[in-house]
Amino acid sequence: MTFREDLHQARTGNGPAVIATLRNTAIGYHRTTGATNIARATRNAYRRPHDLIAAVTSSYPTTQ
Repeated sequence: MTFREDLHQARTGNGPAVIATLRNTAIGYHRTTGATNIARATRNAYRRPHDLIAAVTSSYPTTQ
């Protein structure tokens, strides 16, 4: 229960789909950084949000 899915209040409409998308995005991000333990990577990101924000807002090189 790393993402505490049972505690969220989004139970109707698009809420559950949005929560699932955010969770899957976070898991995908951790996998691209080489994390083998997603729960540990999530806890570390929670403790150091500035690192995660910097990674998400940095510019990525594009291939042409």
